[in-house]
Order: sequence, then C-alpha cells, then structure tokens
Amino acid sequence: MSPFPEQSAAHSAVRPVPVERPVPTSADVARLAGVSRATVSYVLNNTSAVRISEPTRRKVREAAERLGYVPHAAARSLRAGHTGIVLLPAAHVPVGPLYSAFFNELQWALRRLGYTVVQYGSLGMDGDTAARAWAELRPVAVVSLGEIALTPQGVDLLKRSGARAVITLGPHRVAGAHALVMDQREIGSTAVAHLLGRGRTRIGVVMPEEPGLDLFADPRLAGARTAAEGTGARIEPLPLAYEEESAAALAARWRALGLDAVFAYNDEYAMLLMRALQDEGIGVPEETAVIGADDLLLGRLLRPRLSTVRIDMVTGQRLAELVHRVVRDPDGEPERHDLMGARAVHREST
Repeated sequence: MSPFPEQSAAHSAVRPVPVERPVPTSADVARLAGVSRATVSYVLNNTSAVRISEPTRRKVREAAERLGYVPHAAARSLRAGHTGIVLLPAAHVPVGPLYSAFFNELQWALRRLGYTVVQYGSLGMDGDTAARAWAELRPVAVVSLGEIALTPQGVDLLKRSGARAVITLGPHRVAGAHALVMDQREIGSTAVAHLLGRGRTRIGVVMPEEPGLDLFADPRLAGARTAAEGTGARIEPLPLAYEEESAAALAARWRALGLDAVFAYNDEYAMLLMRALQDEGIGVPEETAVIGADDLLLGRLLRPRLSTVRIDMVTGQRLAELVHRVVRDPDGEPERHDLMGARAVHREST
C-alpha cells in the first residue's frame, strides 16, 4: 500500500486517458465536399471513365486533405478484383550506377502508369520461398530482377495467386514467365575480343570478391573464355576486392603473372586497378592494356582515358510498358526480349 494514498489517488485521477481519433472515411469526405461517395471514389482513384468537372475534383481533393483521408488499398483491390502492386525484389548486391538508373526509371514509369511499386527484401530466400512470400501481397505483377532464381513452380504459384504478369530478368528463360534476357557473357566476350584485336594474348579477368557479384562476373568470365577459344590466348581469373589494399597487392605481383591486358569487370574496378598498376610503375597501356564496362563518365576523365564496353540497355520505360501490356492481356504467350547489347569503346587505356 502506498504511504501517500491521497497523493496516489490524485495522480491516478488526473492521468490522461488516450482518446482514439476516428479514422476518416469516404462518407466524411463526401459530406464535407457536398458530393456522393461514388464521386469521391471516382476522383481519388483517378477514374477516367466518368466525367467529373475540375471544380468538383478540386473540392473533393481539398476535403480529403483537410480530413487527412486516403483511400483504403485493400478495399480498392476488392472492388477492382486485383491490387495495383508491381513487386520488385530489392537488390542485395551492388549493381552499379548503370543498373541503378535503369531500375529508377522503371519505378518512375510504373508509377506514371498508375501502379504501386513495392520493393520486397528477399535476402536469404530461394526461388520458391520467395514466390510464396511475394504471393501473400497479391501483386498484379512481379518483375524478378535476377537475384532470385524463380522456378516454373514459383511462377505458377504467383499466377494462381492473382499475378497477371510475371517477368524475369536474367540469362535464362523460366517456363511460364516473360523473359528479359541479360546475357552477361556478351560483355566479357566483347571486352576480350577488343583486347585480342589490339594484339594482347595474356589477359586477366577481374572477379570481384564482393558477395553476390558472381551473378554477373561468372558469365562475363565465361564469355571472355569463349572469345579466346582457338586463338591461343590465355585467360587468367583475378580475384579482387573493391579496396585499395587489394588492388595494390594484385599490382605488386602483376609482372610475375606475366599478363599484358586485363578486363576489369566494370569501369569502377578498372579505375581502381589502373591506379594501382600506375603506382607500381606499370605503364598503361604500354605494358598492360585495361578495359572496363558500363562507360561511366569518370572513365573518360582519367588519363589515360579508359576503354570500356558500352552496354545498351532497354529503357525502364519500355519495360514498364511491357508490364502494363501483359497485365491487360495476361493470357498471351510468354515472350522473350533481349534486354541489352554490348559494344567496345576504344580509348587510350588499350
């Protein structure tokens, strides 16, 4: 028992009781705006099939803003028969500025088409586990960006859960899904073909040690080896972390490796390694030719200017339009589209 019962009682008497604020509804908006609930729905869902004057639209929007009302996504989905969610698995590897720009453009284009873009953290999931988790959100479309290897069973599960479009990005098609093929082998093949054309025959290929980048690096190495077949050229994989210390250690043993050229995975690794080679007194391109990939602006500002593989990717706008078309016609045959091409850009470093 409290030694000060009066004080304790007084404290309990004045303790504020939380008051729940009522959640505003479309009926509240309709009353404030002086219109029907149907009109509120048409305006706030941007329905174009019904003609509503601009003053009425403005009056509804102002009432909704004053009340703090936003449409209920689940209720809207029930009325429409599907959600407007396009699910994009969140990237968990450093994909670089070229791919980041592509994905940003895709998201903006999807939003302009009226979709809600949801990025889903799928780290540690396999294809079927991820498909089940994604299906719980009932997306109208899934664009799997290659880090999760969807299976035909996963594609079927997503479709049975309401996904009208399942689109995969990667080197291979998945049965039942529309395929955007990103053949990374072409990048490695193009880089090495350029070096061979410059008379280089002992070629290193940088293999980033950062987790997840083997998704891109392994096929680029395979493409490099394909380009060298029958030429007598040597292809040497070179593990490299994206750190100055790692690049310096590789440069210190460069002459012992006996290499006269390097395809450095991309421009960022190429710039890292080229500086380390120069610090070691190894001439670029006199002793070693260097080529990257992605054609970043910074590579053109170096001395020597960096040779590169320019990757011509389909725009995010075109991919968004494909999503929209498949959502409207989900029964069409799965399509295959090449997402990118590659060509060498010769500059001073080779």
